[in-house]
Amino acid sequence: MPTQSEKGAAFRALHESPQIFIIPNPWDVGSACMLEGMGFEALATTSSGYATTLGRFDGQVTRDEKMQHCREICQAVDIPVSADLENCFSDTPMGVAETVRLAADTGLVGCSIEDFTDKPGPKIYDFELAVDRVKAGVEAAKALSFPFTITARAEGVLRNVHDLDEAIRRLKAFEAVGADVLYAPGLKTNDEVRKIVGAVSKPVNVLTMPNLTIDELSAAGVRRVSLGGWLARVATGALLKAATEMRDQGTFSELISAASANDIASVLNRRD
Repeated sequence: MPTQSEKGAAFRALHESPQIFIIPNPWDVGSACMLEGMGFEALATTSSGYATTLGRFDGQVTRDEKMQHCREICQAVDIPVSADLENCFSDTPMGVAETVRLAADTGLVGCSIEDFTDKPGPKIYDFELAVDRVKAGVEAAKALSFPFTITARAEGVLRNVHDLDEAIRRLKAFEAVGADVLYAPGLKTNDEVRKIVGAVSKPVNVLTMPNLTIDELSAAGVRRVSLGGWLARVATGALLKAATEMRDQGTFSELISAASANDIASVLNRRD
């Protein structure tokens, strides 16, 4: 298995390459192993997908639980893993830095820092605090003995709190304090994507939508494409559809779309 330093360097190199790449989001060890077997070069955890496996909503997982989840995935695969750590489980810059250090201890080689909290009160951190939190995470990452990639997320568009111009203002500030990757989830059109990419110089991650294509995103200058909770919801959607048919109709036609044991084994065997 590659060392954490080697994984960190490989992850950094993916962002430095001119070639766009997809970083899919597994929600457990099995999905991580299958995505690795399919040839993806890096993975990112999904906070909502993992929460669903525990029967909870996004934002209801503790930091200790999240760290254990990340550790299990990192130990199961040989490719770099970054993590969706929400707001890094802290409102303060000091708390963000501590979470980054804990994340590094799990085997991760990257994580995201959001400017959103689901606690009562203002949902988006004010501008200065948001920037200070990213700066603290960057400084903690730079103090590590291996490359650790910080993705700074401006959540206002996704959360319907502010417009694209404010997201760009925040992303530019995050870039200025050293964030490695910039990310404004919730973009719906190629025009919005191009506006983000054109405003910054660091690699941009885009949370894809069903109407977007990899070729379009590449032409717009996007470096990294993530899925967030999409894959977990696709799997859950298949479960709900099949279960609804069984319950309401007493039939089992949805089982036809199931992956065969051979298909699963084939993907897992490619990891050897």
